Amino acid sequence: MSQHHFFAVVSRMKYIERWALMRSTRSENLSEHSLEVAMIAHVLCVIGNLRYGKHLSAEDAAVIALYHDSSEIITGDMPTPVKYFSQRLHDAYKQVESGAEERLLQQLPADLREYYRPYIDSSSSLHEQLYAYVKAADKLSALIKCIEEESAGNTEFKTAYATTLRSLQEMEKTMPEVHDFMQEFLPSYGKTLDELLDNGGE
Repeated sequence: MSQHHFFAVVSRMKYIERWALMRSTRSENLSEHSLEVAMIAHVLCVIGNLRYGKHLSAEDAAVIALYHDSSEIITGDMPTPVKYFSQRLHDAYKQVESGAEERLLQQLPADLREYYRPYIDSSSSLHEQLYAYVKAADKLSALIKCIEEESAGNTEFKTAYATTLRSLQEMEKTMPEVHDFMQEFLPSYGKTLDELLDNGGE
């Protein structure tokens, strides 16, 4: 039986550091970021289904989120200011990203490849609606990182916080789930464990 490298390659997400241009009090790797995005994307879809009558697959959203940055194993984490410096540069990066995603898919056995494609190929239309929830979760994860750094006394993330908050405020206009998460869950970030457990979750 042939050997395939997909999961060994994906496991290397833990070696990709995020926020390369920023001074952080605590480093964050791609693996832990992806887990956080998966949990947030999942609950955004659950909120959409239970409160707003939508029919979203929270489980598919979580899996998409787990792999949403997997191409960075090959490309590295390109800082947002660089990625969006110009449309030309952004388009070029998307091409590189697409090539990296395809290269990852080729690490799977042929019979599994098309099953995983919608979760890894960001251009796939199969889960197009869910990608919007993953993008929102990605932004929320970035905002959480900014809050945690600020709570640790690091002012380096001040501009990133303001920019990310503006993006989320735009998303709130069309995604009430984002508004609900920001109102109900976001204020808890930056608190100590004693503070979080003291009120029993109320």
